Amino acid sequence: MEFRKIVFAASAAALMAACQGKETTSNNTDGFTIEGKFENAAAGPVYLYELGEQQFEPRDTAQIGADGSFTFEGKVAEPTFYRIALNQQNGLMVVLDSGKIKVNADAQDLNGTVKVEGSEESALFQDLNKLVNENRLKQTELEQRFNQAMQNGQQEEAEKIRQEFLAMQKETKKFLAQHPASVVSAFGTASLIDPVNDFAFADSMAALFTQNIPNSKYTVKLNEMLKPLRSTAVGQMAPDISLPTPEGGSQSLSSLRGKYVLIDFWASWCGPCRVENPKVVKMYNKYKGKGFEIFGVSLDQNREKWLAAIEKDKLTWPHVSDLKGWESSAAVLYNVTAIPQTVLVGPDGKIIAKGLRGADLEAKLATLLQ
Repeated sequence: MEFRKIVFAASAAALMAACQGKETTSNNTDGFTIEGKFENAAAGPVYLYELGEQQFEPRDTAQIGADGSFTFEGKVAEPTFYRIALNQQNGLMVVLDSGKIKVNADAQDLNGTVKVEGSEESALFQDLNKLVNENRLKQTELEQRFNQAMQNGQQEEAEKIRQEFLAMQKETKKFLAQHPASVVSAFGTASLIDPVNDFAFADSMAALFTQNIPNSKYTVKLNEMLKPLRSTAVGQMAPDISLPTPEGGSQSLSSLRGKYVLIDFWASWCGPCRVENPKVVKMYNKYKGKGFEIFGVSLDQNREKWLAAIEKDKLTWPHVSDLKGWESSAAVLYNVTAIPQTVLVGPDGKIIAKGLRGADLEAKLATLLQ
């Protein structure tokens, strides 16, 4: 199990981390008022930042009164994420639209204690943020248990933990799906969903946002992110790959047309890939005579290590690599950002499934080939 990319693509909290940027002039049209009160706050400045394309951009500064109160006023063109912060580490997120909202929190932990009135989107974001924080704690525990199970050779236990993780992910997707007209949901889909392994979900949500909030910057951002992935989505013709083989020639994916082909992105230096290889070998030996083939695409850079891994792990299927690591033309073509990664292609050359591994992959092959 490769937690690096099976886990959330990003967390809402991660997007709160940096408060940098230059003052810019706004062209906003609708007014907002923030009436805030921070318990246990010392008199001094409080800052308002707008979430921009790459960072938080400073918008305003207010002074906290003796009773912890402060006020911000400004204009927004559309519902937009802002951060109210005492410093870089201690802040909270709100969604600002026209109108008045009230914000209350304890200055010792703004993000953990915030309560917002007058903004349904802000309240929704707090619910999502709470879910993300809870899941992050669960994720850390699952990672530790999974790594321990793998070290002990407990494959069944490792698979059980993986299923727990997938169930946890479903909670987030369920939350997002329940709010198809919310900028919070659009922001969350772009920030929390892995667009490669969960393309179908992300794309279906993008369609809903395009219908319900087409002009939102978060809808636009999500569609921009998904656009390059649509060419390798399930149901599309698999883009051809033609790369050097270990023998020095070249082989193309299209040369295997007529069979079910598993494109297996891996590398000799990838621990989870090497751990999984014995299971892949066993599955290959079971189905290779039934119209199934594997097309191994390595993200190695060292030819000798690549060939040694093939021999040591007894990987007897076709292999190719341009030895460019993450810059592999095949990895770029298929938007591979983590390995192991798989793409299952049908005899007609169309992509059937992506990201299948272990029991899920074998179940799929059993359905197709038996």
